[in-house]
Amino acid sequence: MTIAVPDSALADAVLARLTEIYPTAANPFRAQEQIAYMKGVAPFLGLRTPERRALSRTVLDGLARPDEQDCTAVALRCFALAEREYHYFAVDYLRRYVKSCSSDFLPVARQLVTTVSWWDTVDPLAAHVVGGLVAADPALADRMDEWIDDDDLWVARAALLHQLRFRDATDARRLFAYCIRRSWNTDFFIRKAIGWALREYAKSAPGEVRAFVEEHRIRLSPLSVREALKNL
Repeated sequence: MTIAVPDSALADAVLARLTEIYPTAANPFRAQEQIAYMKGVAPFLGLRTPERRALSRTVLDGLARPDEQDCTAVALRCFALAEREYHYFAVDYLRRYVKSCSSDFLPVARQLVTTVSWWDTVDPLAAHVVGGLVAADPALADRMDEWIDDDDLWVARAALLHQLRFRDATDARRLFAYCIRRSWNTDFFIRKAIGWALREYAKSAPGEVRAFVEEHRIRLSPLSVREALKNL
């Protein structure tokens, strides 16, 4: 079910500024390079990340801190715009204000994960937004148990990556179970995510990760194994 955009005066102000300020720095030549690099997933304005974030500070200057309804409106309205930089703005906005959102925001995050899906938005949404929500409400981990088996590979990737920043607080049992549950998948982005998630946890528990990989090496893809053990 598609989530409707709620009313938000703050979102009105943000979007008015955003769609006025971002295009002033558009670079059509750089945009073509970005489109090619991102495999044509979306059109671009041609803004480099430091430049874009500087413009974002101007957009947000003097505006109030959002509540959950504002975050929902800003994010959904940004993702409804064509150019990828607006999606990046939404992701950065949610990363900044994820603590303003309750567990009820998770369906919104899922909708964003499945909108114009590619690693450049899915990964930060997973690690900083979905992960932030789960960290604040561990009961949401049960929803991750549903996401990991989802037919949409990007939803499954988000489940694999949502603990990227948990470090010592990582639920290792759940992480390892997810890796096994998706180990059959031949998709590059799933296999890469398995290895990445293990590699990050290895920074906190190298022995556990090494033992897991050795025990299940026959089930894990060479890509997942290589990524998991890269820094060990």
